[in-house]
Amino acid sequence: MKPKFTLIVFLCACASAQIGIYQHGSVVRMHMADCGPTRHGFITAFGGPVPQAVEEYCPEYTLLSDNVVYIILGKSSSQLIPLAQSIDFRLQKSELAVRIDDAKRESKFTIKEMMVRPEWDRMQRHIEERMRTPEEPTAIKTRD
Repeated sequence: MKPKFTLIVFLCACASAQIGIYQHGSVVRMHMADCGPTRHGFITAFGGPVPQAVEEYCPEYTLLSDNVVYIILGKSSSQLIPLAQSIDFRLQKSELAVRIDDAKRESKFTIKEMMVRPEWDRMQRHIEERMRTPEEPTAIKTRD
């Protein structure tokens, strides 16, 4: 009985490690950005001239978690996340897997940039201070 219990505990631990632990965060900013270079295989790279591709724009989001701020980029223009909504996400290999509203599937996003939260907060305060203080006009000298 004891070996079976140990096996069950081991399998549960492996399954939870594979699934990953979700973190919570909220999306505070979104804009459309260039999707970046498309990755193709070896055959495409050496197969001759490639027809001109249509430039596509993908959503870029700023995701705030408790400790880290992520700038993530969708892989297509159809990957949309509602703003100001709390979402569940986890790191998976070099991507961020996002689950929205208990969806059956996760959406995968490329991590473009990461920053610790205190540094991001400091930068935001600096930007707000710069916007509040009006710029001093430069004096124009006239000839008398």
